[in-house]
Amino acid sequence: MSTAPATGPATPSKAKLWTGYVLTAIPALMLMFSAGMKLMKPPMVVQGFIDLGYPEHLALPIGILELSVAVLFLIPRTAVLGAILVAAYLGGATATHVRLGQPFIGPVILGILAWIGLYLRDERLKALVPLRK
Repeated sequence: MSTAPATGPATPSKAKLWTGYVLTAIPALMLMFSAGMKLMKPPMVVQGFIDLGYPEHLALPIGILELSVAVLFLIPRTAVLGAILVAAYLGGATATHVRLGQPFIGPVILGILAWIGLYLRDERLKALVPLRK
């Protein structure tokens, strides 16, 4: 019988962990700010919806969806599901801007930051996405 302690998942270094937290916070805060604007519906948001070809009445459900995705992404237990949904949401944003011939780098960068942040703070992802040294 062995008396060696059971080993759990490795924990990331403090530097990786804090870098992951910062990179996670950037897209999460941007999504929450954007959701808040959609929920408040100031005139510039209403005009933005019209310019993008979406009816104004969709601002509320899209804002709720955006806020929900950001919250799921911030909760450690649901962070992977949240990251998948963040990527899906931002994919839709990217498609909207591409369709209109507008710059689309912003949603792409936020999606990349979300996944890099999660990768740095959750060691379990390294088993799923092994990067070579």
